[in-house]
Amino acid sequence: MAATRKRTRRGIEDVSDRKAKVIKSSGEKRHIAALILARGGSKGIPLKNIKMLAGVPLIGWVLRAAVDSKQFDSVWVSTDHDDIEKVAKAWGAQVHRRSPEVSKDSSSSLDTIQEFARLNPEVDVICHIQATSPCLHPFHLKEALEMITKQGFTSVFSVVRRHHFRWQEVKKGGSVATQPLNLDPSNRPRRQDWDGELCENGSFYFSTRALIEEGVLQGGKWAYYEMLPEYSVDIDVDIDWPVAEQRVLRFGYFGLDKPEVVRLLLCNVSGCLTDGRVLISVSGEEMVSVNTRDTMGIRMLQREGVEVILISSGEDPVTKALADNLSQRTGCEVRQLGKDIQGEVKAMMDDKDLDWKEVAYMGNDAPDVDCLILAGLSAVPRDAPVVAINAAKYSCHSAAGLGAVREFSEHILLLKKKAKSQMEQDRIHRNTF
Repeated sequence: MAATRKRTRRGIEDVSDRKAKVIKSSGEKRHIAALILARGGSKGIPLKNIKMLAGVPLIGWVLRAAVDSKQFDSVWVSTDHDDIEKVAKAWGAQVHRRSPEVSKDSSSSLDTIQEFARLNPEVDVICHIQATSPCLHPFHLKEALEMITKQGFTSVFSVVRRHHFRWQEVKKGGSVATQPLNLDPSNRPRRQDWDGELCENGSFYFSTRALIEEGVLQGGKWAYYEMLPEYSVDIDVDIDWPVAEQRVLRFGYFGLDKPEVVRLLLCNVSGCLTDGRVLISVSGEEMVSVNTRDTMGIRMLQREGVEVILISSGEDPVTKALADNLSQRTGCEVRQLGKDIQGEVKAMMDDKDLDWKEVAYMGNDAPDVDCLILAGLSAVPRDAPVVAINAAKYSCHSAAGLGAVREFSEHILLLKKKAKSQMEQDRIHRNTF
C-alpha cells in the first residue's frame, strides 16, 4: 500500500498505513544507545578509525561528543579489532565484539546493527553515529534525538545543504548527450536565489528497534536533521585527512571544559622536553639535548600568561646542575617529584589554588596516566607507549625532544584562541538580540 507524505518543520515524514510496533508502554522510559561501527579492515585507510586526527584517535571525536551529550543510556563501539577495542574503552565506550559473519567486506552497516540489536534486547532506540564525522557536537545529537523522544519520529538522519548543479553521467565512448538533472541552463539561478538540495552527510542515523528489525534504518515517520556545512566532514580516503584536520581544529568539539582557563602546564623533562637519552661526558657530567622549537613553545605559553613547570620523577631524576641549566634556558621552575606523582601534583595545584581543568599535563609513560586522565588538557609525544597514548587527550605528531612540546603549546594556544573567539561571538549575540 502506498504511503502518504507530508512536509514537516524539520523534514518529510512518511506515514505508512500499518501501525508501528510498540516496544514499551506509553510513559515508560526507553533505553537509547549510541552505536559507532568501527571495523578493523578498512580498505581505504588501514585502521582508519583509530588513526590520529588533530591529536585524537578519529573515533575519539564522536565518542567524546556522544558521552558528553548525556543523552544516551549506553555508548557502544562495534568492532572486530583488539586495538580499536582498547581505544574505545579508553574513551568511555562499551564494546560489542562483532561476529565474523558481519565483519566481511560485503557486510552492510545494517547487518551489524541488527546483530547488536539481537544481542542487546534492552535497547529500544539505536543511534548509529559514523566514526568518520569528527566535527559532530553534543548539541547535534541532543536536538536530533529529541525529534524521536519528544516529537514522535521513528527515524532521524543528518543532512547538509549543498548548492551543486548535477548532470547526467555519460559513459565513456557513449554518443548520448548529457542532460541537466536539477537545473534549467537557460535560467541558471544565482546561489543566493536557490535553496540548494539536502544531501545525507553520513554523520548519524537514529532508528527505533522496530524499524531495524524490519530491515531498514530509515522509515516509518521519518525526518532529517540539517547540519551546517562546517560540521559536515566525512573521511573516506587519505587525501581527506589534512583537510579534515584543519576543519576539526576550527569546528571540532573539544570537550566540556573550556580551554581558556588553562593556567599551568606541567611537562616531563625526560621523554617530553628531551628524547629520554642522557649523555655522559668523559668527566662524568650529564647532558641532554633540548630542541629550540620546544623552548620557543614554552615561551609562547609564558607570554600568554600560562605558567610552565618542568617535572622529573624519582625513577628518572634530573641532577641539580642539569635542572639549573634547564631552568635558565627555559625560564621555568624544575621540580623533582617522588613516586606519588598524582598526589604531589595535587598538592602543587592546591598551593596555587588551581583545579584540574586549569592544568595541562604532558607525560610519556605509565606513571603519568592518572594525571593525563585528570588534567583539563593532556598530551603525549608520538613515540609514547600505548598506555599513555590511550590516557591522553592529545597525541602529538612529533616525537619527544623533536618538537612535541612546541606542538602541544600551539594546541593549547589554539584552543584558548578558539574559546575566546566563541566568547566574543556570544557577547555580540547577547548585545544584538
